[in-house]
Amino acid sequence: MSLLYVPMHPGEVLKEPYLDPLEMGGIEFLRHLGVSRTRIERLIEGSSGITPDMALHRARVFSTTPAYWMDLQTNYDVSRAADKKTNDW
Repeated sequence: MSLLYVPMHPGEVLKEPYLDPLEMGGIEFLRHLGVSRTRIERLIEGSSGITPDMALHRARVFSTTPAYWMDLQTNYDVSRAADKKTNDW
């Protein structure tokens, strides 16, 4: 499998095109979603991924679709798996 680019982690996508332009930090974002601080921090730093529940929340807050967020996660995961598989060979 050959990808032309390495997909960004959904947390990067959340931070760069959504939170940064709004000058909205993780804590303020939490107020909109009603989720734990740790959950958002882990997502933004890339140590956890988007779950279906998170996708629903982000879709509502940012007027996107849940599929948009889940696709970001899937593309990221597939890219990582392909890299790992290539390195294993």
